[in-house]
Amino acid sequence: MSPAVESSIHVAACLALFAGVGLIFLFVNLLVGWFVRPNNPHPEKLEIYECGEPTIGSSFVQFDLRFYVVALLFIIFDVEVAFFFPWATVFGKANQIAAVPADEPLVVRTNGETNELTENGKGLYTELGVRNPTVENVVTADVANGNPGTAQKELSQHAETLALLTIIDIVVFFAVLIVGFAYVWRRGDLDWVRAVSKERAQQHLARPPTVTESNPVLSA
Repeated sequence: MSPAVESSIHVAACLALFAGVGLIFLFVNLLVGWFVRPNNPHPEKLEIYECGEPTIGSSFVQFDLRFYVVALLFIIFDVEVAFFFPWATVFGKANQIAAVPADEPLVVRTNGETNELTENGKGLYTELGVRNPTVENVVTADVANGNPGTAQKELSQHAETLALLTIIDIVVFFAVLIVGFAYVWRRGDLDWVRAVSKERAQQHLARPPTVTESNPVLSA
């Protein structure tokens, strides 16, 4: 079995164990509560309770759709945060490769013949998503077995280019997000009460009526 498959199985097993322990913990608490708590049904327990206010009407009512709009906006912006994690990983690792210290190179010559990545270099490229990273996989062929300093320089250049691309990517991401938000705002979908908001805007823009004295009520 390859190391990649073993690593995937290990991650899946950890997730399954975590989910299983959580479900068992929840089930045990519900089961204990079912045995321990008293069973005393009463109509008063089904009444509405909200900040101690008197109950008016039924609790089984439909929420206003405006609450759903706010909830959807929150979910959208909350989910967008998840897209920052892969971007931050690539951006961070690219900057680490580009700014590697001179006394800790990522490429070293072994046996005086071939260039190889150090353990630090292999770890960085593995975290970046490169499988089985070698010098031949991350630099051009004419530089792979040449001067280690030249290979290290090319690694830094590639990492700087990758970091620049990630910056462009996040700028485009925010631009699309802001344009979409501005479009929704412009349509008035974010107004709490659209009808009242439009009515107030029209009243604010309307000019006051002019009064003419062609037919005065009082005359001298």
